[in-house]
Amino acid sequence: MMLPDKKFADFINQNKLFEPADTILTAVSGGMDSVLMVHLLKSSGYNFAIAHCNFQLRGQEANADQEFCKALANAHQVPFHTINFNTQQYAETNKISIQMAARDLRYTWFEQIRQQYNYTAIALAHHQNDAIETILLNLVRGTGIAGLHGILPKNGLLIRPLLFLKREEIAQLVKDNGYNYVEDSSNASVKYARNKLRHEVVPKLKELNPQLEKTFENNLKHFRELETLLELRVAELKAQLFTYRDSDAFLQLDAVKALNPLRLLLFKLLQQYGFNETTVDDLISALNKHSGKVFEAAGFKLILDRDQLIITPKSKTVFEPLSIATTDHSLNFGNYKLTVLHDDTPLIIKDNPMAVSVDSAKLVYPLSIRAWQQSDSFYPLGMKTRKKLSDFFIGLKIPLHEKDEVPLLVNGNGEIIWVGGYRPDERYKVSENTKKVTIFELYKI
Repeated sequence: MMLPDKKFADFINQNKLFEPADTILTAVSGGMDSVLMVHLLKSSGYNFAIAHCNFQLRGQEANADQEFCKALANAHQVPFHTINFNTQQYAETNKISIQMAARDLRYTWFEQIRQQYNYTAIALAHHQNDAIETILLNLVRGTGIAGLHGILPKNGLLIRPLLFLKREEIAQLVKDNGYNYVEDSSNASVKYARNKLRHEVVPKLKELNPQLEKTFENNLKHFRELETLLELRVAELKAQLFTYRDSDAFLQLDAVKALNPLRLLLFKLLQQYGFNETTVDDLISALNKHSGKVFEAAGFKLILDRDQLIITPKSKTVFEPLSIATTDHSLNFGNYKLTVLHDDTPLIIKDNPMAVSVDSAKLVYPLSIRAWQQSDSFYPLGMKTRKKLSDFFIGLKIPLHEKDEVPLLVNGNGEIIWVGGYRPDERYKVSENTKKVTIFELYKI
C-alpha cells in the first residue's frame, strides 16, 4: 500500500514544522506510531536520525526494543542515538511518578542530543487520538483554555508530523505495508490514567459519536482560535495597564477591578510572574478591603497597595545589620553606599534628603545601619512627639516593597538617628550648642 506521502508533506508545510533540507531527530520507541513516522520520513526524502530511550523498566523486553530500534536505524542508514536510564531511582530521588520521571529524562536527553548534533527539531509520533486523550486528561485534572488546545503540531522545537492521522489509520498503514514493530506491554495496563482513557473511556464516547476524532479535530481548531483571541486581548491589556519602574511593575486598582471577566483576565496578566489561580482568587477577595496585603510566587511578590498592585522581584539579598565604628568612613548596605565624615564645623545639611548632619556628641558607638522593623519609632525632624515608622511610611505613601530597602541609621542606644533618604530624628539635629558634626551621606549603587 502506498504511504500518504503527500498528506504528510502537506501537513509539515502547512504547520511550518521544518524545511526540506533540515535534519530531524526522531524519537522512536519501536511502537507502531514511531515506526510509521520513520518510514514516512524516509519515503518522503527527509533527513533524520533516530533516538531511543531505554528506561529499564521492563527487563529484557526493553532491551529487545532498543535492539529493534538500532536495527531500524541501520536498515534506513540513518544515525542512531540511545541511552539507558535508571528511571526508578530518578523517580524516587525526585519524589515524582515513574511517568513524570520518564518524561523529564527523555525530553532533557533529546534536547542535549539535538544541540550536540545540530538537529533542527525533535519529531514525536503523536496522532489525533493522543490529542483527544490529552484534552480529556486535562479536563479531568483541571485546566485553563491552554489545556483544551490539545497537542500542538509544533511547540518550540518539538514537532508532531503524525497529527493528521488517526490511530486506526496508522494501524492499517503498518499492517498493509508489512512493517515490523514492537508492542510495549505496559500500553495494555489500565493502571495508567492515559491507558484507562484509551481502553475504557474513549470507546464509550465513540459509541455516542462514531466520528469522535473528526469532532475533536474541529473542536481543537475552535479552542486554538479562542486561545489566540485571548492572548491577543491579554497583550493589549498588558500594553494598556502595566507601567514599569526599574524592575517593578504597577497596575492601577480601578483598571484591574474593571476587567471583565475579572478572574480570567487577571490570571492571564499575572501568569507571567508565576502567580497561580488560587492566588488570583485570594487577591480578588482582598481587592476592596486589604491594602498592604502581600501575595507571593516563586520569584515575585505582589503587593496590594492603596490604589495599585505592585509586582516586584523577591529580594535575593537579606539586609543584615552592619556595625559602624568611629574609624569607619565608607560601607555598603543593600543598594547603597554610606559615607561618614567628621567635621568641626556645625554644618546643617539642607535640600539633600540623601545626606544628614547630626550632633556628634550624641552618638553612641558602635552605630548600626539596618532595615526597618514593625516596632520602630522615632521623632521626625520638626516634631516633638514620637511617630511609628510604619505610620510615617504610610503618610509618605511609600510602597511596602520599598520600605524594606530603606536604610535606617541607628544609634548605639537603639534610637533611630536617620531614616535614610527621608527624615532625620529631631533629637540628633544640629543646634546652637553643637560643637562638632558627623555627616552621613547615601549613594545609590
